[in-house]
Amino acid sequence: MQNDERTRSRRRAWLRRIGIYSLIYLLLCGVLFVFQRRLLYPADRRDVPFTPRVAAAGVREVALTTADGLQIYAWYAAGRRPGTIVLFHGNGGHRGHRLDWLELLSAQGAGVFLIDYRGYGGSEGSPSEDGLYLDGEAAIAWVHEHAPGPLVLMGESLGNGVAVEMARRHEPAGLILHASYTSMVDVARSQFFFVPVGWLLLDRFENAEKIGEVRCPKLFFHGTEDGIIPYRHGQGLFVRAAEPKRWVEVPGAGHNDLYFHDVTRYFGAVREFLDEVLPVDE
Repeated sequence: MQNDERTRSRRRAWLRRIGIYSLIYLLLCGVLFVFQRRLLYPADRRDVPFTPRVAAAGVREVALTTADGLQIYAWYAAGRRPGTIVLFHGNGGHRGHRLDWLELLSAQGAGVFLIDYRGYGGSEGSPSEDGLYLDGEAAIAWVHEHAPGPLVLMGESLGNGVAVEMARRHEPAGLILHASYTSMVDVARSQFFFVPVGWLLLDRFENAEKIGEVRCPKLFFHGTEDGIIPYRHGQGLFVRAAEPKRWVEVPGAGHNDLYFHDVTRYFGAVREFLDEVLPVDE
């Protein structure tokens, strides 16, 4: 009798622990669901100062109005050759943190248009997947009007999702993907493997479902030591992409040093690609 009571007591304690752990897990999932966009878009909302160095780089500041009435900001540097690179940056920082990259891209001869999404760098609004697509449309419309010529779309990290969607809609001369991924669901699973992200994630950026529709030449970069978007994610997207395409591995590069870890390798590949898709008339 006493043993039976001990057994029932242990069972009740065990069930209570299961209930508490389940409640904690559900609360964790709820918190991640509610705050997911703050995690996905850690936007630096501060205005970006137009410093003497920015001016010396030949950059002009541009204000755009999106289809849903928001004012967003960008930098534009004209190029020596026909065509413009429209750059969609990653989820951290703002355009001011990418001035080095803009200068190095501009040195390859093409124009460069670097947009700050809604909620970034003084732009109005709050970011979401659909909102970033509206920002991308506003960027492309401005370039078509003010710098007519062929476009090369370029995505960095999160911005790959915007670049792929815009390439699917607009058929650019070329597409450059820097630290790319198959979908944001896959990236989130690699970081939050213990959470059912497939059910919870609102902004999915399903690049793998779209990349086959992009027929222009494509250039992929990925660092072998990328700890944020693992190398296999970029390879997975590359495999699904239609020809023509080229894969450039940067040995030893992580996520945030990809373009400057091996400047010669990175920008040599960029220059070759631009020579192919934005040829200069002799």
